[in-house]
Amino acid sequence: MAKKVVATLKTGTGKEFAKVVKVVKSPKTGAYSFKEEIIANDKVKDYFANKA
Repeated sequence: MAKKVVATLKTGTGKEFAKVVKVVKSPKTGAYSFKEEIIANDKVKDYFANKA
């Protein structure tokens, strides 16, 4: 049986966190990559608003 990666986010202590995935374009090659992070729910909009 496969292990669920987000299972820890649904526990009692993890309800205020979210796993976010952002697409980032490399300035050198032009290729796209994915950046995954686990951040607090109140920081999600700021995370996607920044161009980092």
